[in-house]
Amino acid sequence: MTLPRIVVVGGGAGGLELVTRLGKKLGKAKKAEIVLVDRDSTHVWKPLYHELATGVLNSNLDEVSFQGHASNHHYRFQRGSLTALDRENRTITLAEHYDEEGELILPERKVEYDYLVLALGSVANDFNTEGVAEHCYFIDTADEAVEFQHKMLNSFLRYNGAGRRPQRKLTVTIIGGGATGVELAAELHKVSGMLKNYGYTDLGESEVEVRLLEAAPRILPPLPERVSKAVHKDLADLGVHIHVDTAVAKATPDGLYTKDGDFIESDLHVWAAGIKAPDFLSELGLSCQKNNQVNVKETMQSIDDEKIFALGDCAYCPQGEDSAVPPRAQAAHQQAKAMAYSLQGLLQGKALKPFTYKDKGSLITLSSYDAVGNLLGSKKGIFIDGWLARFFYASLYRMHQVTIHGVTKTALTMIADSFTYYLKPRMKLH
Repeated sequence: MTLPRIVVVGGGAGGLELVTRLGKKLGKAKKAEIVLVDRDSTHVWKPLYHELATGVLNSNLDEVSFQGHASNHHYRFQRGSLTALDRENRTITLAEHYDEEGELILPERKVEYDYLVLALGSVANDFNTEGVAEHCYFIDTADEAVEFQHKMLNSFLRYNGAGRRPQRKLTVTIIGGGATGVELAAELHKVSGMLKNYGYTDLGESEVEVRLLEAAPRILPPLPERVSKAVHKDLADLGVHIHVDTAVAKATPDGLYTKDGDFIESDLHVWAAGIKAPDFLSELGLSCQKNNQVNVKETMQSIDDEKIFALGDCAYCPQGEDSAVPPRAQAAHQQAKAMAYSLQGLLQGKALKPFTYKDKGSLITLSSYDAVGNLLGSKKGIFIDGWLARFFYASLYRMHQVTIHGVTKTALTMIADSFTYYLKPRMKLH
């Protein structure tokens, strides 16, 4: 008897949590074959990318090997990038995969499915702004975050030593005052001081300028105004220069032109303004939004094909007539949990239940300086900051680890992390 095959494309927070749950309930019991497809070989929790981009997080310590994780959690892993979808024959096509030297490792392949889940997350939306693709850094992937970290280290190192002081402050500009932008701004301020303490550069905090640009009237526009004001004050107190009502019209190697005609000099520009689903999703023959999100029903099934599901940032899942599930990590976590139950029930002939998103609030961390947020909902929640907010923020990552590793391994990881904190440098310097 051939087992039904559930193929999940995308090993981000939602996708990895989903295959872990399905592997435990269906794969282990030989009730279904679970397959995870991802273009990378490892997983790093995306909300930590801002720490990876500054070297505060060492990906070698926090990444999860898909192959190793699959062998321990009763699913199979295939490395590859999705390029085509054949709904009639229920197959997906994975592109050829090459190594760093350009040699072919894996040929183009077709993977059959009975049920397909798209969990491809999101990427930054540059809105076709002139020069952004060529002159701005993005941190949509772990590789991009590491690339920026190397460029940042080189920029600091360039001014290391007598007689090589810059004519002006070394300036890093972040375009986008959402969660990624504000968290990255705080981390950059912190590492500028750490690099001098480690003797990596002669530049101190006073010689490095971090700028944060936001097109809306305030930073963190989706969050309650109280949270926005608190974060704004904290960043300003650190010395971060915040420019609201400032939209970028053009990026150049030397800086950024705003739509008001002003020019902002900058040595490094990071684009973190807006998100969209990957472009190729709109080329698969499925109905999508303008930002490439796949249109799904409240059951998370594609409106075009009941055998295809989508979750997380790449899905437009309606919640009533005028709203949809927001593109947030907690939404992907909730959808992964709900979909695991749905697919188990579907194999038993049960009807699918609509997904209902529950807003549990938002938390923003400003490196080790502070954390701010709202609990129990973003609109009417409980405002928290300080150590309590930092505790809840840290618990989000531990909850993700518990889901994909279990309680015992997560507890051991926490113990190992505490030793690493005292034995290793506080940031990666290479």
